Amino acid sequence: MSSFSEWDPILQAFLATVFTWLLTAIGASLVFGMKTMSRRVVDLMLGFAAGVMIAASVWSLLIPAIDLAEADGQPKWVPALVGFIGGGLFLFGVDRLLPHLHPGLTSDHAEGLKTTWARSTLLVTAITLHNIPEGLAVGVAFGAIAQEGARRWRRQPPSLSG
Repeated sequence: MSSFSEWDPILQAFLATVFTWLLTAIGASLVFGMKTMSRRVVDLMLGFAAGVMIAASVWSLLIPAIDLAEADGQPKWVPALVGFIGGGLFLFGVDRLLPHLHPGLTSDHAEGLKTTWARSTLLVTAITLHNIPEGLAVGVAFGAIAQEGARRWRRQPPSLSG
């Protein structure tokens, strides 16, 4: 059986997306058994999640972007900075436009364009807003891996003789 790295990049990205969805569902399921949660626990959980997201952004996205830019002979900070600012502006714009509701608020506190959507729909929209960059990160990461594999293959094609 071939290794995961030899599989089709689209299949790799699909399986990675399913895997991240599964881990997200497992993480979310941790609250199912809790009847109440103190504000301190909520703050701790939010802080932990923020730390994990920042660490993942730095070590799995920004640093590889810097390394790839340097390998391509570009100023190493430009693609990472442009992508970082572009991603922030994209999320800012989508946050302003997409109707959504933050947990704990009533429907009259919905953000984005005014709508008559139900509270549950607004909460799902907020989760979707969060998952857009997560899905992009998975897709871009596997696209970069596939591109790097293609570059290596062009430099040194696999030997056809046993």
